[in-house]
Amino acid sequence: MNINSLIQLLVILEECSKPEALVGELEQVIRGCGFEYYSLSRHSQQNPEPWAGTLAGRWPEQWQQIYAAKKYLLVDPIVRYLAHAQRPFRWRESMAAFRRDAHERRMEQMMVDAFGHGLEDGYIFPIHGRSGILGGLSISGKPIELSPVEIALFEAVARKAFWRLLDLKGEAQALETVLPAETPLTRREMQILRHLAEGMTSMEISKMLKISNHTVDWYMNGLQDKLKAKNRQQAVALAFRHGLIS
Repeated sequence: MNINSLIQLLVILEECSKPEALVGELEQVIRGCGFEYYSLSRHSQQNPEPWAGTLAGRWPEQWQQIYAAKKYLLVDPIVRYLAHAQRPFRWRESMAAFRRDAHERRMEQMMVDAFGHGLEDGYIFPIHGRSGILGGLSISGKPIELSPVEIALFEAVARKAFWRLLDLKGEAQALETVLPAETPLTRREMQILRHLAEGMTSMEISKMLKISNHTVDWYMNGLQDKLKAKNRQQAVALAFRHGLIS
């Protein structure tokens, strides 16, 4: 039953003409497969929280507040494992990967808290692009054994839903745009861009590179022109998107 539903969903997603309709179809099939919660999201280097960049999703009530209050992002094994994963994985695999980690007890406490809020088990389906991870689909709830075929189909659904939703929102083209080859960044521009991504101010960068504050601002203006960014924050975001920094 799950296999037929997932195959049909791949066709339906392509035919959806509105974001709301797509999300409704996706959620219906996910719940039909036995999963209560899910999240389809874009990956954010600046904010890797599970719901950052959420395109569609449903989480247990108050879980986000508890997650933030207890600072679970610092130890979350799923988030940490996702940064390196190339294929879909089950939550328990991320815990196994960090056995004997210095934060193992905190990770176990996080999973106990998640279990208590209905997040007993789950799967992650990463979505990759040429410059690394772009996003992912998370499905969770009661423990459910997915077959290899179902996992493969869910992976296909994740990619189809991700790109189709971005298309409908008019955001896919920006994500796929590449930096023009005729405007490469210089070594100094790359240095300043990396420091900017680390949250440093013009004054801090000038001291680090031993150049004037005015010179730093001049380079930053040039970076914004090359990246076609409206401000420094957008320049950093575009640099991550183009794979210039990671």
